[in-house]
Amino acid sequence: MKIAIDVSQIVYGTGVSQYTIELVKNLLRIDKENEYILFAGAFRRKSDILKIFPQTKVFPIPPVLMNIVWNRFHTLPIEKLIGKVDVIHTSDWAEPPSSTFKVTTVHDLAPFLYPSLFPRDMIRNIVDAHKAKLKLVEKESDRILVPATATKKDLVKLGFKESIIRVTPESVSGIFKRPTEVRIEEVKRKHKIFGDYILCVGVDPRKNTERTIKAFEHASTGKELKLVFVGIPKYMTVKESRNIRMIGRGAADEMPASMPEVAGGAAVLVDPYDVNSIAEGIKKALDGPKGLIEKGIARVKDFSWEKTAKMTLNVYNEARK
Repeated sequence: MKIAIDVSQIVYGTGVSQYTIELVKNLLRIDKENEYILFAGAFRRKSDILKIFPQTKVFPIPPVLMNIVWNRFHTLPIEKLIGKVDVIHTSDWAEPPSSTFKVTTVHDLAPFLYPSLFPRDMIRNIVDAHKAKLKLVEKESDRILVPATATKKDLVKLGFKESIIRVTPESVSGIFKRPTEVRIEEVKRKHKIFGDYILCVGVDPRKNTERTIKAFEHASTGKELKLVFVGIPKYMTVKESRNIRMIGRGAADEMPASMPEVAGGAAVLVDPYDVNSIAEGIKKALDGPKGLIEKGIARVKDFSWEKTAKMTLNVYNEARK
């Protein structure tokens, strides 16, 4: 089969970027039977795309124009650009018209379910584009990939056919490895982090930072701890204090619908809307870190990008039936 994949999103440093990069890398590694055609729409970022996947066919269509042409007016069939293929896997940004077997990935529905957590300019631009795309996905996609059963249930509630949705759990990049103790100490000195600390990754409004800080202040752990946040500077609205530190860019997790499924018993789960619940979760995680660490290491082994790629390839093969 000829399988076309839209890799336009690989240059933006987001979760979707990593998903696309890791999925394509692993598909190319494990599948020597099918032919893969990578394509992208880009104007200024063409060279960046080609650095990652040199074989990509890059068309001078920037994201804004892509949204207008493919999502809003839904014109210019993808076959006009890449030729005839057997399967097309579209990105999370744009949904081109096509007469072939269409696959897309819906990573989550947060912009639709929790719009108040997104900046107004993001709601107006990005979310509107996703809404337009999602309507086309419902009408035209032959298969929809989701990372968790919770996302599948969300789609079904919105009226999507359950029979075409496939759960393909995602993984993490191989770059995420435990650093050496020397490197850890270097980073701690650089950011003036001394003593024990709790690390929170992500600072945008969706990460529940305000309640997390309140919970930290109420946790009464009996230990001298700091709360350390890591995130993109433009989202940093948290003010530093003696025990709260911000860094530029165990396990307690706030429980959206997919968390029990992903954590698999390897994390302390809490109610993200209840400060007291978060505080109790912090105390539980601190009281039993060794057991959580061991469970976490075991749970991580259940996920790999190779496994994701194999499951995705199985979905592509459904086009043969």
